[in-house]
Amino acid sequence: MSKPGVLLVNLGSPDSPSVPDVRRYLREFLMDGRVLDAPWPIRFFVVNGVILPFRPKQSAHAYQAVWTKEGSPLVVTSRRVHAELQRRLPMPVELAMRYQNPSIVSAVDKLQARGVTEVLLIPLFPHYAMSSFETAVERVKEVAAARVPGMTVRVQPPYYQDADYITALVASAEPWLKQDFDLLLFSFHGIPERHLRKSDPTKTHCLTVPDCCNVASPAHAFCYRHQCFATVKAFVAKAGLPANKYAISFQSRLGRDPWLKPYTDFELERFAKEGVKKLLVICPAFVSDCLETIEEIGMRGCEQFMQASGKEFTRIPCMNEHPLWIAALEKMVARFLAR
Repeated sequence: MSKPGVLLVNLGSPDSPSVPDVRRYLREFLMDGRVLDAPWPIRFFVVNGVILPFRPKQSAHAYQAVWTKEGSPLVVTSRRVHAELQRRLPMPVELAMRYQNPSIVSAVDKLQARGVTEVLLIPLFPHYAMSSFETAVERVKEVAAARVPGMTVRVQPPYYQDADYITALVASAEPWLKQDFDLLLFSFHGIPERHLRKSDPTKTHCLTVPDCCNVASPAHAFCYRHQCFATVKAFVAKAGLPANKYAISFQSRLGRDPWLKPYTDFELERFAKEGVKKLLVICPAFVSDCLETIEEIGMRGCEQFMQASGKEFTRIPCMNEHPLWIAALEKMVARFLAR
């Protein structure tokens, strides 16, 4: 008989905020062909010749601003989620990061050592993107096939509009939604527009058909932009937000190619100049707080908004260890076991 187990996978973080560790992390991250999707020789030149000579020092400074006594906020929170889920489940549960530590190799080895033959992989990314969800799934499958040929890997599909995820997301934001505010900004991590086209199985829908995200298509199963919009639609309905109280944007772009718009940094300045005084920002693409939520939004984003005449800026924390988020993960496992 097969023995089930669970593997949670998040993006990852440097082992420390030192420049060498940040450089090591960035090299692994950016050399992933699903992140920087140029041919290997070009990718190698851009990463090692253009980015790594300068970016690690800047990024290390940012990581130092968010680092805690326990370590990286992303890894620390993910470990707590892992521990709580393990406490609730009778089967082995392991945690891995797509890049750096704890590694996918070590997690697969631990599952094998505990006798697991069938794994439910839960990518800690609610939305499908080749640079997050897809790369995590493919790497786990690759490692499992190489190290434990008999191990079966089942994948939890993107849960961007799953009722339990939306319930947890709204509940985690509720204390801030009860406050007086002018606008709630949903800031999602951005991706290059070309990634949408590459992930589109039809090759004729995404960013081609007018209003493509609202026109039914098989492409939506792999369309990050459509799934982000679907999350907002479900959240707004659940929370009862009026149409004039929220907006959507995309953050963290890299390079000169067009990324999903509107850009968060541009929107923060625009909102302030147009009279938005009290702004809430939530980042639903992240289930755990990390550099992009704490430093990019909570620090730099706040500063930008305030300098542009905003009065109050509040970053709503991610779900982190919210009990309803743990319950949502537990239900994913229950559905897996019921098959």
